[in-house]
Amino acid sequence: MGSKNKLKRFKENETFENVIQPTREEVVEEKMKYRGQWASSFFNNENPIVLELGCGKGEYTVELAKQNPDKNFIGIDIKGARFWRGAKTATEENLDNVCFIRTQIELVHHIFEENEISEIWITFPDPQIKWKRTKHRMTNPSFLEKYKHILKPDGIMHLKTDSEFMHGYTLGVLEGLSYNVMYAHHDIYVNHDAPKEVIGIQTFYESQYLKENKAITYLKFNFNS
Repeated sequence: MGSKNKLKRFKENETFENVIQPTREEVVEEKMKYRGQWASSFFNNENPIVLELGCGKGEYTVELAKQNPDKNFIGIDIKGARFWRGAKTATEENLDNVCFIRTQIELVHHIFEENEISEIWITFPDPQIKWKRTKHRMTNPSFLEKYKHILKPDGIMHLKTDSEFMHGYTLGVLEGLSYNVMYAHHDIYVNHDAPKEVIGIQTFYESQYLKENKAITYLKFNFNS
């Protein structure tokens, strides 16, 4: 993407009511206006909140929002030029249950209060295969603790990825921490009992992976041990 296109998208993001771009200081010091009140103050309802972490273009966030008007959806990514597409689509289609936040995933526990979130989706994260990158894996123990903090006691986690490594690594971490794996499959599209929300929505890159006959893995878990 050219720099002119990026700048254009950054400027347009500033006009979208469904995009929030806090400074790192605001997040770390927990000064965000809606912290603890996302449902009541931002979405003006009391519906459950679902996050997509590392939302990219926001395809999953937007499609889930269309299918579940009784829930609120928030996509989080540091790359605003990417989620511009999702924010624009949600604006054009008048989806009032969608929001995008531009910030780092590792700050998620500063953005939301304890027990504020009902579900979290992690879709196609960078597996960070090299050992020295372990601390950046989005399902390492440190990240899981942050998710656990903001999830309700019965909150659900979803991991969908094309990386067999990420799938196996996460299973190992969950077993080591005695967390509850509710569903696991290493090739979800060949499973006739696959959840509709998992195979019914495809990102652009996911559709490309499938054309190449690349397996898509899926995990559903919670923190009840």
